[in-house]
Formats: sequence, C-alpha cells, structure tokens
Amino acid sequence: AIDVTMAEGSPVYAADTGTVTYASYAAGTYYDYGNLIVVNHGNGYETFYAHLSGINVYPGQIVNQGDLIGATGNTGRSSGPHLHFEIRLNDFRMNPLDRLSGPVKSCN
Repeated sequence: AIDVTMAEGSPVYAADTGTVTYASYAAGTYYDYGNLIVVNHGNGYETFYAHLSGINVYPGQIVNQGDLIGATGNTGRSSGPHLHFEIRLNDFRMNPLDRLSGPVKSCN
C-alpha cells in the first residue's frame, strides 16, 4: 500500500478496468479506511482507494482505466488529506510501485 499526500478533493481515477465491488464508508475489516472504493480487475486482482471525501461510483458499476471514481479526503483513521492506494492479489497486499507503469495521472 502507498499513501499519496494530495489536496482534499483531488480527483481519483481507476488504475485499471474492472467492476466496483465496494463503494461506501468502510465497516468491518476495513473500518479505519473511511470512504472506500474497491475495484475487482479479475484474476484475483483488486485495487483499494481509501480515505476519500467523495465517491462517484456504485457497486456493480464497470469502470475503465482512467475513469474518475472519487476524490481524495481525510475520512476514517487518517492524519490528513491523502489517497491510500492498495493493489491486492488474492487478498494479499502488493507493492503498487512494482505494478504501476507510466506517470500518475493526478497528484495535485
């Protein structure tokens, strides 16, 4: 997982195409993530976008790589506005820096 400091309300884009499986204030296992979006990309891969100030998608929605899905925030257990970003494979966290290629689209 990585935490990217960004101004509150900065746009958050889908890292890859997939289906939104969670889009709400987090509860249960993820209670300290605040507003959370989870996108399932198939083959066991999921991306998590946490501490959001806004959610622009809904569970079951198909998103394409680069689609606007939310806005950065400071919800849940957070010390300031940022994007908490995770890539998981079969529910195990991976280092996103090992998987992402190309420039970050928005880091205002």
